[in-house]
Amino acid sequence: MARYVLAFCVVFGMATLGAQNKEQGRLEDCGVVMEEILNTQENIPPDLLQKAECVIVIPSMVNVAVGVGGSYGRGAMICRAGKAFDGAWGAPAMYTIEGGSIGLQLGGQSTDLVLLVMNPRGVNALLSSKVKLGGNASVAAGPKGRAVEASTDASMRAEILSYSRSRGLFAGVSLSGTSLRPDDKATAEVYGRKLTARRIVTGEALTVPASGQRLVAVLQKYSPQNASKTNQQ
Repeated sequence: MARYVLAFCVVFGMATLGAQNKEQGRLEDCGVVMEEILNTQENIPPDLLQKAECVIVIPSMVNVAVGVGGSYGRGAMICRAGKAFDGAWGAPAMYTIEGGSIGLQLGGQSTDLVLLVMNPRGVNALLSSKVKLGGNASVAAGPKGRAVEASTDASMRAEILSYSRSRGLFAGVSLSGTSLRPDDKATAEVYGRKLTARRIVTGEALTVPASGQRLVAVLQKYSPQNASKTNQQ
């Protein structure tokens, strides 16, 4: 009898572990990537992160050809709460990025991406059905480390700042020509119901799903307030 009870417990435990779907796992990966990047020595300048309205994390983006090939990745966007984006970090919406190559990466090589959305214009563009970086929204390779002067200049010029991490190397990267769009199907798998990115970011307050709590926690730890709004007060 004890053997049957043990077998049942093992099977039930495995079923519980397997209950998490792929999109929930992807959202958890976003939190892991963000935490690892912010724990590195030469990471995103703190003053830039503290001025960002939203953050997009794309774990394991893949280039599908050498040199001038295409790229594809899926991840999440998370924004500060409130109409002025001056509150705590809210619930995440799932996003997809696709389009041109991200530069000198080898075909098939996996790259983690982090995008900082620096002003409401960039947020509004990303809440549309599809936005082309460098077209509908200006994008620039973000500076790293603690170069305050360089990061301030960059934040004033671009609506979106982009970073990549590949094979342990972290740097700003050009994403001009790629496109970002809300992935409503993936969002539905995370929340268990249909929700648009616009509703998540600007609408009702939503409970952060368990798979997104790590991402929220790490951003809340490193950037609890929007410094650009605080400086305006």
